[in-house]
Amino acid sequence: MTPISGPADRLRYGFGTNGFGCHRLDDVLTVLADLGYDSVGLTLDHGHLDPYASDLPRQVDRLARRLDQLGLAVMVETGAPYLLDPWHKHHPTLMSDSDAGRRVDLLARAVRIAAGLGAPAVHLCSGPAPRGMPEDEAWKRLTAGCEEVLEIAGEHGVALGFEPEPYMFVDTVQRVLDLRRLLGDPDLFGITLDIGHAHCVEELPLLDRVAAAAPHLVNVQIEDMRRGVHEHLELGTGEIDFPPVLAALKASGYRGPVSVEIQGASLDAPDVARRSLEFLKAAEPS
Repeated sequence: MTPISGPADRLRYGFGTNGFGCHRLDDVLTVLADLGYDSVGLTLDHGHLDPYASDLPRQVDRLARRLDQLGLAVMVETGAPYLLDPWHKHHPTLMSDSDAGRRVDLLARAVRIAAGLGAPAVHLCSGPAPRGMPEDEAWKRLTAGCEEVLEIAGEHGVALGFEPEPYMFVDTVQRVLDLRRLLGDPDLFGITLDIGHAHCVEELPLLDRVAAAAPHLVNVQIEDMRRGVHEHLELGTGEIDFPPVLAALKASGYRGPVSVEIQGASLDAPDVARRSLEFLKAAEPS
């Protein structure tokens, strides 16, 4: 799989659109480009690029041109919590008793959008397993759903970047690797590593989790966090020591996007984005 490439001497930084909930998408892109970001993590959602819009092909074409004008790379993300169900976060999932096909359809739409935008990968996560479902059944359903999406991804040459998410069924790097093995270790099945999430829930040291994910990384998300508390914090306000993390990413050969993900930033998004980029550039070892 081929992640977004960048200069060999530095990491490429992005910012997620889910931290700009009060901005129009074109304004988000303009702000990020003006600040000096390299890429954008585009969360498909009602307010920005709605994957169910009636004129979606036109919007995708326009967005692709705008990204090219601004020199921004893009990663397509599917973590919008209420896009499919206004009452229940991240439902339905690929493991749901009913409506799992709606999740497959959303991911298929995301793959086609990614292809239209020239994005190398689509981010996804497992969501929670249905209450009371045996673990082996959850693995079976999740694997089958991923196989469906992988077939579509292969048709478009787009990788999948599966994210371990706190308190979801797949919540650690090891469980993503287990899922990858169940799928037969396909080339197009990669990992989205969220640095804050790894600090929050992983039992092993954070740098060990970076090393374990590194061979399959297609996407990195970053924010600060405290152990055991799933709250996305501004960089430098939590517990993570960032210079060793950034050094480990560079040493691994990863050259894809490192995207800030602070969903609660929307009321102060331009300043949060500015401070975040300044922090990362200062923390990255030369």
